[in-house]
Amino acid sequence: MSRITDTFRNIFKITELRQRIIYTLAVLLIVRFGAHVTVPGVDSTLLAQSMKNQTSDNLFGLYDLFVGGAFHNAAIFALGIMPYISASIILQLMGAVVPYFQKLQQEGEEGRKKITQLTRYGTVLISAMQGWGITIRLQNINVEGMSIIPAQVQGIFWVFSTILILTAGTVFMMWLGEQITERGLGNGISLIIFIGIIDRFPYAILDEYQSISQGTRNLVIEIVIVAFMVLVIAGVILVTQGTRRIPVQYAKRVVGRKVYGGVTQYIPLRVNTAGVMPIIFAQSIMFIPNTVFSFFPNSEFLQSLTSYFVYTSPVYAFFYALMIIFFTYFYTAIAFNPKDVADNMKKQGGFIPGIRPGKHTSDFIDNILTKITLPGSFFLAIIAILPTFVGDFGVSQRFAQFFGGTSLLIIVGVALDTLQQIESHLLMRHYDGFMKSGKVKGRRA
Repeated sequence: MSRITDTFRNIFKITELRQRIIYTLAVLLIVRFGAHVTVPGVDSTLLAQSMKNQTSDNLFGLYDLFVGGAFHNAAIFALGIMPYISASIILQLMGAVVPYFQKLQQEGEEGRKKITQLTRYGTVLISAMQGWGITIRLQNINVEGMSIIPAQVQGIFWVFSTILILTAGTVFMMWLGEQITERGLGNGISLIIFIGIIDRFPYAILDEYQSISQGTRNLVIEIVIVAFMVLVIAGVILVTQGTRRIPVQYAKRVVGRKVYGGVTQYIPLRVNTAGVMPIIFAQSIMFIPNTVFSFFPNSEFLQSLTSYFVYTSPVYAFFYALMIIFFTYFYTAIAFNPKDVADNMKKQGGFIPGIRPGKHTSDFIDNILTKITLPGSFFLAIIAILPTFVGDFGVSQRFAQFFGGTSLLIIVGVALDTLQQIESHLLMRHYDGFMKSGKVKGRRA
């Protein structure tokens, strides 16, 4: 306990690290503030009354979880950062099939800048479309025959201004996320999603407490279910954090009077190289159908299809799991390129014992990566759809959404990534970290 206390004290001794933490917290505070500012023209009192009668067991309830209640509040940040993620997915998918985007990905820094610019344009377009869907949804919400949008406010001007405000809110959040990544601590986009999920934690606990106090839920059964969910998620996290190490032998080379090589190093291949990104990507895609259906509230056929995309639907769970498996492989291919690794090894005189350098090495690494990624993708899919089936045991959907797979896995993943960054700052300055014991001596910054 004393070591943890000393670590926190050391964090605030480092000026740069302290400033980064304060900056990150300040930006996240702005994000949470914007999630409670209702868009102009909406009667917040009637909106609150209408939301009391709506459940969170649908896709809109899950979307609201990711944006920290902003969608529920019809806030200026109601769209969250999801349009940006959707645009990123589309650009990355196009990079795998369209030669123009493939060329951009190979152009280094200039290509990345161009892709980032196109992603921002795509974010604006998707935000405008989703914002239009939200305006249609808000205009169709009535409380005792009264619309939450006053008659004198409704009209083309209100629709246009609301779309503009919601789009600007998403663009502003995208900019805030980039600022956190550059000047703060951790990945800005991930932290914005993280803080939105954490914000729902007190409400999830309150739901379960009220159910137990009212006698509709048995405390013992509740503890057993929660323990089961936590154990499953802990097991998945441990499995997906596992690695397979490939030995690489470097031959001796003499340059002048210095001798290089002659040592064995290892390439660590993680079971889950993609982290939580496959879940975030798949979730963003799964939001699209109901967004499209919301454009046509008077179509009985399209509205009947929404039942298949309800969060608790087995059809939804099936497609959700398939997309997670696909994006696990897709993101792994982007994050780790066996061909580049094999080429770098060949240039440095390294080789895997028993494997010829070049293409044979690339194929060998790719084969191992494919094999260990498969169980990792299945574990991610299982943990993500767990809340769908836990709800059958009487657990409230808000509680299941928070403690079931997706949310908790994102929370753990983002928290670990952020802690690793803090760890790096501490170790560079010869301080103990959270994950190390003993003083770090003789380490060069």
